Amino acid sequence: MSALKKTALSVTSAALLSAFLVGPASAVGQDAADDEPKPPAGMSQVGGAQLGRSGTQVNLGAGAPVLPKDLTGRSWMVSDAETGDVLASHNPHWRLPPASTLKMLFADTVMPSPALQPKTREYTVKDEDLADMGEGSSLVGVKEDLSYTVHDLWLGVFLRSGNDAVHVLASMYGGIPKTVTDMQAHAEELQALDTTVVSPDGYDAPNQVSSAYDLTLFARSGLQKADFREYCSTATAQFPGEQKKGEKRESFGIQNTNRLLTGADGVDAYKGIAGVKNGYTTHAGNTFTGVAERNGKVLLVTVMNPSSDETHAVYKEAASLLDWGFAATGKVTPVGELVPPKSAATGTDTGGKGAQADKPAANKGGEPRTTKAAAADGSSGVGIALGITGGVLVLLAGAAFLVNRRWPLPDLVRRLPRR
Repeated sequence: MSALKKTALSVTSAALLSAFLVGPASAVGQDAADDEPKPPAGMSQVGGAQLGRSGTQVNLGAGAPVLPKDLTGRSWMVSDAETGDVLASHNPHWRLPPASTLKMLFADTVMPSPALQPKTREYTVKDEDLADMGEGSSLVGVKEDLSYTVHDLWLGVFLRSGNDAVHVLASMYGGIPKTVTDMQAHAEELQALDTTVVSPDGYDAPNQVSSAYDLTLFARSGLQKADFREYCSTATAQFPGEQKKGEKRESFGIQNTNRLLTGADGVDAYKGIAGVKNGYTTHAGNTFTGVAERNGKVLLVTVMNPSSDETHAVYKEAASLLDWGFAATGKVTPVGELVPPKSAATGTDTGGKGAQADKPAANKGGEPRTTKAAAADGSSGVGIALGITGGVLVLLAGAAFLVNRRWPLPDLVRRLPRR
């Protein structure tokens, strides 16, 4: 990268940072007289009136366990991934910086594009593809003048949260402005109305916000896609390295930074975890959305910006909420619901810019077939791959979705570390 570009990048980053420091205060509800941000008085009621209230919302029934103690996330939510029931929440519509969890929306928006198909397609990276990344961005190690497959780049996005991989994929898709525009349109299609997209990688930017509710919608939509499920559940992989003339191209190992998936740095791998995405920036703090299956039940959890000083608090609080959710299933009255995409009302394609839910194979009677099949271990040697499908007999389409409020997760892949 030229010295001029580096200088311009530094000036731009400094300007963005300065603007961010004063810009998002109203977005996150911070009173200038207070040190501690507070949720705004009036939040969105998408999904139900109770979800618009500040503080913790839960409707405990007979025999229901109490919520975990010492939850410090500014915002969190735990939901049934298939029925859409929100089991409990805490400021779920508070608009906060999302960090790299916004990459779920990026993937859900651009992954189905013909420009990124097939995933074996190779692309030689140009200098301009890697321009204008935020200073201190997380990187997987993409280099100019080297070629990568789409598959390689998606591994870089999901495992290492590589902003360099995001920028290259965005270039292939049609450029950063088009990507941002289409991401915003797809968020609106999903009724994720708390979200404002400024950068496709989730890097801190003025007024770039999302919410625990919206991040959960992005995960739920993304999990309808087989490639999305594969990448978000992959624990380790090999990534292309240098290419020396006359020699076989080098590669290096990368590991998923989702510690509930890999079990690393003092965090135990969560039983039944199947993804999805973690993030961290200075202003967002730690953010995380995860999906897990236990005894046929699939739950989604999102935690944003815990204030706890405990190391990796975002994972520990997410795990405790998942434990609670599995124990509380059937013993609580939902506080709200995950709304369907706008186009579900008309039965049109629900994927915004060409995304489409996978359709399970049908039985003779025409109903989707529920499957649960074991698959062989990947070359990484980590984990057991299982396909899971909710026991529901409807597809995401039109009135059927609105009546049943169920969105099956077909062949959800999970890879668990060997114990």
